[in-house]
Amino acid sequence: MMSENWLDSIKWTPDGLVPVIAQDAVDGTVLMFAWMNRESLGLTVREGRAIYWSRSRGRLWRKGEESGHVQLVKDIRLDCDNDVVLLSIEQKGGIACHTGRRSCFFQKLEDESWVPAEPVLKDPQDIYKSGNKDDEGNE
Repeated sequence: MMSENWLDSIKWTPDGLVPVIAQDAVDGTVLMFAWMNRESLGLTVREGRAIYWSRSRGRLWRKGEESGHVQLVKDIRLDCDNDVVLLSIEQKGGIACHTGRRSCFFQKLEDESWVPAEPVLKDPQDIYKSGNKDDEGNE
């Protein structure tokens, strides 16, 4: 069994979470933001796929568990303050966002309005049969 002492270096929030940014390992596009706790980060390392903590569901959330849009982890980095994790990932299916877009960061500010700057690649109704998305914008 692998030691998890490395988890002690992370500055967890008072509720035991750390913010996580998922970035495309090939072109560097920021695909999404989510949260992890000790268990989900440890499992992410062991399984080699992104496993987040869903605050709205109060449980582990394996990215792609319903959509099939799994994130395979290529590299994990910790920022200089030890309080933000960066995952370099391979996004299976090319869609990270529950809206059916490649990235959750698809809205661009133009003339003081947020406008979609990326196309919908797949209708969310076709991705999520049960409509099981949480209020964090995640599945």
